[in-house]
Amino acid sequence: MNDSSWGAPPQAGYWGPSDQGPVQGAAPAGPTYDAPEAQQTRPMPIVPDEPAYGGHQDDDRGAARLSGPLFRDETQQPPYDVRQSPSYDPRTQPSDTPQAQPYGAVPQNPEPMPDVPPPAPAPQKKSAGRDLGAAIGVGVGLAVVIVASLFVVKAAFVGVIAVAVVVGLWELTSRLQERKGIKAPLVPLAVGGAAMVVAGYVRGAEGAWVAMALTALAVLVWRMTEPPEGYLKDVTAGVFAAFYVPFLATFVALMLTAHDGAWRVLTFLLLTVVSDTGAYAIGWRFGTHKLAPRISPGKTREGLFGAVSFAMVAGALCMQFLIDDGSWWQGLVLGLAVAASATLGDLGESMIKRDLGIKDMGTLLPGHGGIMDRLDSLLPTAPVVWLLLVLFVGSG
Repeated sequence: MNDSSWGAPPQAGYWGPSDQGPVQGAAPAGPTYDAPEAQQTRPMPIVPDEPAYGGHQDDDRGAARLSGPLFRDETQQPPYDVRQSPSYDPRTQPSDTPQAQPYGAVPQNPEPMPDVPPPAPAPQKKSAGRDLGAAIGVGVGLAVVIVASLFVVKAAFVGVIAVAVVVGLWELTSRLQERKGIKAPLVPLAVGGAAMVVAGYVRGAEGAWVAMALTALAVLVWRMTEPPEGYLKDVTAGVFAAFYVPFLATFVALMLTAHDGAWRVLTFLLLTVVSDTGAYAIGWRFGTHKLAPRISPGKTREGLFGAVSFAMVAGALCMQFLIDDGSWWQGLVLGLAVAASATLGDLGESMIKRDLGIKDMGTLLPGHGGIMDRLDSLLPTAPVVWLLLVLFVGSG
């Protein structure tokens, strides 16, 4: 629409009577619109319909209409057909030229996007799962205490064993009560456990068996002071705890009674630690095949091979240079047995912890967990080492 048409004088054919009849847009005849008055009325031009989007793309007067949207983008534009363009020539352009889709419309048959493979995940660095600095520091501290008590005064080392047994029993019974509601009596277990270790050192294997029997009897009697509900499971757990912790630890005291008892105990500790270290080092670096995924997902067959290799080499060296009348081939057998018993002991406690739904038995040792988390491979290995040393070189 040209701006000059706004307020133009009336022209013939646009408004008013005509000898050719009323024209389009003339006012209807009636009492309100008389011919004389209509002639004196100022004629209004016929305004052609403007596009819904407000006219020319540079003309924004349509945006100010009260009946329309305030912004052009809110106006729904009609579909544009290329065949209505003045430059369209059916002789040079095919008639089946696709029409443009309306604004905001979704194509009916979108072209499939090419399959783009997802980005490969970034390789994750293996983690040890514990604070190695704290673990090494605690391990060195324990080694100093053990070696000092072992070679200075044997009785002091018996006290170290008794303290470890009592703390281990406390951790085990606490976890059983927290996770399973099993109330194994700690007092008779702690007193009987410490007595069991001392009896094994003073009276030998016979004293250890007697102390074990008395401890089991004390558990049965102590539990009678409470209501009978849960009596069977409580005393069963108590007898199991007495056998699992103090009775197996008594074999360390039995090794200590020999004339070279300090070296036997040191051999036992070294082989167990070396076995665990070999399993960890080889399994962490090369482990791919799970050993027992339902019990301990972190253990691998490669780790077991590392435990056996490291323990056999260490066993040959220890039997040759530390044990009187020992031979290197006996050390190979001893190392193989230690690797097997240490692995089974570790898996056994992993089974207990998985049943309880916990990761560690305690938090007393930073980087290690609890005392029981360090005794898991030592306890079942003690009777194996004691028996093989008796067979190879005698009881001493």
